[in-house]
This record gives sequence, C-alpha cells and structure tokens, in this order.
Amino acid sequence: MTASTPAATPPRHAPAATLPDRFRRVRAATLAITRPLAVEDFCIQSCEDVSPTKWHLAHTTWFFERFVLKRFHPDYAEFHPRYDFLFNSYYNTVGPMHCRPARGKLSRPTVHEVLDYRRTIDDAVLDLIDRSPAFDPEQQAEFNDVMVLGLHHEQQHQELMVTDLKHVFSSNPLLPAYHATESVSEPASSAPLAWVDHPGGMNAVGLPADHDGFCFDNETPRHKHWLEPFAVANRTVTNAEFLAFIDDGGYDRHDLWLSLGWATVQQQGWKHPIYWYRDDAVGTGRWMQFTMHGPVPLDPDEPACHLSFFEADAYARWAGHRLPTEAEWEVACRDAFTTNPGAAPDGHFADTLDFHPRPATQSPSHQTAKPPNLLQPFGTVWEWTSSPYVGYPGYAPLPGALGEYNGKFMCNQYVLRGGSVATPASHIRPTYRNFFDPAARWQFTGVRLARSL
Repeated sequence: MTASTPAATPPRHAPAATLPDRFRRVRAATLAITRPLAVEDFCIQSCEDVSPTKWHLAHTTWFFERFVLKRFHPDYAEFHPRYDFLFNSYYNTVGPMHCRPARGKLSRPTVHEVLDYRRTIDDAVLDLIDRSPAFDPEQQAEFNDVMVLGLHHEQQHQELMVTDLKHVFSSNPLLPAYHATESVSEPASSAPLAWVDHPGGMNAVGLPADHDGFCFDNETPRHKHWLEPFAVANRTVTNAEFLAFIDDGGYDRHDLWLSLGWATVQQQGWKHPIYWYRDDAVGTGRWMQFTMHGPVPLDPDEPACHLSFFEADAYARWAGHRLPTEAEWEVACRDAFTTNPGAAPDGHFADTLDFHPRPATQSPSHQTAKPPNLLQPFGTVWEWTSSPYVGYPGYAPLPGALGEYNGKFMCNQYVLRGGSVATPASHIRPTYRNFFDPAARWQFTGVRLARSL
C-alpha cells in the first residue's frame, strides 16, 4: 500500500461481485438528494461550516479519482489538472487544497461540468471493478478496502449535503422549502420519559480486531472500560421540554453553562435553537421552526434538534441530570437490544429522503417492556455525549492519508452517537463515533439525558 492511499481499518475485503451494485447504489443516493434543487441551489455557501452541494458532488468524485483510479487503473488519464487542488478537502498527504471558506466563490466548474465529471469517473471506476479480478490477491484486497471506504466516505457527505442545504435555505429571507409539502408529519404524542438502568461494571467498548464488517479506525481498538451504575433516558429531549428550559431563562442564566459555552451565548446572542423563531408577523407570537419542508409550527412532541453541545449540557444541568459518556451510551444501546430481543432500531434515517425528526412513540410492546426500551437510539438525531473526542487506549492513526481522516481532529471536539434523519441506515452502527465542535448547531443534534445511580 502506498503512503498516500487510504484503506478500511481493519481491512474488510468486500466480495468484488457486490461492488458494482453497491457503488451504483451509493452514488445514485447522492444524486437523489439533489433532485428537488434548482441549479442555483448547488452553489451557495451560507457559512464557513457549510460547503456548496456542487462541491460535495465533486469532492466525493475526486476521492474515487485520487485514491482508486490513480492508484489502481493502469490506463487512467486525469480528468482535469486543477481538480486535485479544488476538491481535496484536508488531505495534506496528497497535496495543497483550495481554502474551505472560499468554496462558495467557485462559479466554475459549473454544475453541468461537475455532473459530467461524476459520470466520467463512475464509468472509469466500474470499468476498473470489471478488471479487478485480474489483480494479485494483495492488490485485490487493497482495492476492495479502498472502494468500501470510498462508499462510506460518500455516505458521510450525503449527510453533510442535507445539513448544509438546510442551512442554505434557512439563510434565504424567502425561507424556501426543500420538500414543498404543507405539513411535516401527522401529530403524535411522544412517549413519557422513563429511565433505563444499567448496573455498570467492567465493559468492552469499541470493535474487536476480528469484527465482521467495515469500521473507521477511531472505533478501535476494543478495550475495557469501568462504568459506575447509571441510567439513560428512554428517549431524547423533546421540543416542549427544551421550551421549558427557555421559558425558565435558560439562555440568561450563567450558572447553567460551561464558561466557554456562556461566552458563546453572549457573543452569538443565542436565545433559542438555531432554526426556532417567533411568528410575530401574524401577531400570534407562536414558536415556529424552519425545516426541510419550510417553516412549520413547532411540534412539542418532536425531538429537540440542532442543539450545540453547550446547549445540550446546559439543558441537562437545568434538568438536574447530565449527558451520558460515550461508553455509557454504547453499552446502554448494545445491552438494550440484548435484553429486549424483539426491539429494533426505530429511528428515522436518510433513506426516506424526508429529513425531519419524528416523535418517539410507544408501541404496545414498548409500553410493557421490562426494562423500558430505548427509543430511537439510532437515526432521528445525533446524541451528544460528555466525552471529548480522543483516541481509545492503544489507538494510533495509520500512516498516509487515512491517518488524516480521524486522528488529527482529536482536539477540542465532543463525541456524538447514533446517527440522524440525514444518516443512511446502512452507514450507522453502535460503535460509530461522530464528533463536532461544541458550538456546532447546524447538524441534526439532540440530547438523551443520563444520571448516576
């Protein structure tokens, strides 16, 4: 393996016969997200955290060109000599890159040219998959690993496309809708808050070296972690519950906030979650929220969403509880499905192309489950933990570009777990570690409370 070529970690060699279908399916899912868009929507960068849709389409294509075609295709000719600079994100190993805050200044290449770039690279990758059975065993395994990583990388960017588009639309005074529907969902009552106890003790966290399937390197190595007895809430915090925090002066009480969080509240003028606002124009003063369906009245039973770590932590303190550690979260979710074999992930994922969290409701089996079922631990909203994003004991980034994929970001970030309505269902797993800056609010992020026993 060359120093500039990433691979899945640990290697997981997908059968070559499945690769064409998987590749087509993931690439098509990316384009499906763009179907409701006008061509002008592809090019907007509404803040430094957001990248234009056009850039996401090109970057995910560049990934396959740079790490697959240039490495494994003997006859491949580079599509454009400057795309390596324009669409590299942060891989210093492979060369310099265009600065992230200026991605929205690129009128060229056009959307049409980027889509042509995707079609050309897709054809070349599929041709290479056809050739790959002729590779020697080591090269075949490396090729399959890089392909699988590329598909999971693209699924990450599918999620970013959705969250970035929501911010783009919300920044427009016309408040346009991604989905032009009159209502987001049928009214539904959220399940009553209940607690799922765990005895603690010594637990294994992370994936073992011989696990079956893909993972990112930050999910390993598996290690022992001592937990004191704890409990986690059966569902995430609702809009109504977070509104009570606001009504009680939560954004005005410095005693509820971490020092850096309080400074951020003051500097940014936060008074409520990012997509909430008062509908004072019609004189009602009712709470509204901006969604991918446009502005809608705030549903009190839906999960509170787009909360920063600072907001999640302040709410937990106001409620008299705390955020779970990531080890508590992983053990509780894993054990919940072991204890209740009939339980299944009941969250909402990107596969529906709906992109709006729904209330955590109870089925009859949920109502009688002993102990209570964890509702929506996967999908719906990413769940903040109190754990800083660091490597597990024994973790070491791989050499080359993959070493830049996770390891170099292990500073000033907090871990989230579980996935969201923008996460493809096939992309998430109990050990998946997402991470963001504690002030980040544009992702579909919420909070599940925890407490010590």
